[in-house]
Amino acid sequence: MKSTASRNKADGSGEQENNLPKIGQPATQALASIGIQRLAQLTSFSEKEILQLHGMGPKALGILRQTLADKGLAFKSEKGDERE
Repeated sequence: MKSTASRNKADGSGEQENNLPKIGQPATQALASIGIQRLAQLTSFSEKEILQLHGMGPKALGILRQTLADKGLAFKSEKGDERE
């Protein structure tokens, strides 16, 4: 029987699509504290909401923003925030 990791690699749905980038333990724990384990889950939150988490800093937020953009995703817009 193949492991989950092996199956994920084989079907293309593996870690790179679901896992968060390396942003440091405090920031990763901050996201985990609100149930975020996959990159796509960040699209339900604004940058402001994520930055308010204890352990999340501007460097980690920038990495998350860039990783989302690389995959064609983005944080939720703030009211009055105009996005392309």
